[in-house]
Amino acid sequence: MEKRIGVIGIVVDDHKEWGEQVNDYIREYSHIIVGRMGIPYRERGISVIALIVEGTTDEIGAFTGKLGNLKGVTVKSALTSKKFYD
Repeated sequence: MEKRIGVIGIVVDDHKEWGEQVNDYIREYSHIIVGRMGIPYRERGISVIALIVEGTTDEIGAFTGKLGNLKGVTVKSALTSKKFYD
């Protein structure tokens, strides 16, 4: 199975409304998450989450697609071009 390593950046504009759903999706896809850093930027009323992931492009795309469909959540990803195989 072909896998890639990448970074996913998530900005949550309304943590009170969407924070729980974002965390539910992160738990659902925890099998592809290598590392996580979350910063509540209280002065601006947002939360910023950075994830390091390793998975297939389908898994990563499904994950970012679910997150991106949440109102008030912005998601960007960058994947390496190098492919890894299990």
